[in-house]
Amino acid sequence: MAGSLDEKTAVVTGSSNGIGFAIAQHLATEGANVVINSRSQTRAQEAAEEIDCSSGVLPIEADVTDYSSLRSLAEQTVDEFGSLDIWVNNAGINIRGPAEDISLDDWQTVLDVNLSGTFYGARVAGNRMIEQGTGGNIINISSMMGEQGQTGRTPYNTSKGGVNNLTRCLAVEWAEHDIQVNAVAPGYIQTDMVDDAQDQIGFEKQDVVDRTPLGRFGTVDEVANCVAFLAEGAHFMTGEILHPDGGWLAFGWGSKE
Repeated sequence: MAGSLDEKTAVVTGSSNGIGFAIAQHLATEGANVVINSRSQTRAQEAAEEIDCSSGVLPIEADVTDYSSLRSLAEQTVDEFGSLDIWVNNAGINIRGPAEDISLDDWQTVLDVNLSGTFYGARVAGNRMIEQGTGGNIINISSMMGEQGQTGRTPYNTSKGGVNNLTRCLAVEWAEHDIQVNAVAPGYIQTDMVDDAQDQIGFEKQDVVDRTPLGRFGTVDEVANCVAFLAEGAHFMTGEILHPDGGWLAFGWGSKE
């Protein structure tokens, strides 16, 4: 059965688990060849073996903070599948703490992975897509936190705000090459990262549910659906930030209760 992404090739960074894995699985289900990426070849290989699809799956170890590593990833992708059509910058981290206490190393690490890593990936993909001359889709995974200020999340929120404006800038600059650059900025999605945040910060999940108009956490599959929609490219959108956040940003005040 034909999928909407047949004969396309997609790279998803940080795709050995969580949202990244769900995105890779969804793109593969739609017919794309998919590159699974992790900083560990073992984790990438294990994730690749779990992908259920009839298209090609290739695990590649690469560090998004290392530009040459990402360039090698792109070269291996093209060598294996012949083209690079979709690139999803998903890899990201969060280090929390009061702004007055967080170490400069931790600040730099978050920016290196979340913002510089996104630029490096987009630049590698953009150069390849320009060379191919067939356009393409670059999708950056941001966060609704990029639109907000929050206690204890200065590095993360700042990095995601940068990702949003990076998305807009690249969209404008590469439109002449028919490269669409968009972002997906989720709200609270049920992942291990959210569980870690709950342990570190001590927030109650019910508080999040009460603050979210749709009254629940989102799922990784719902985020993947948004990415797949953007990856198809048939939407006349570039430079947009989609917010699968259950209405969080639209809701102006307090708790539903």
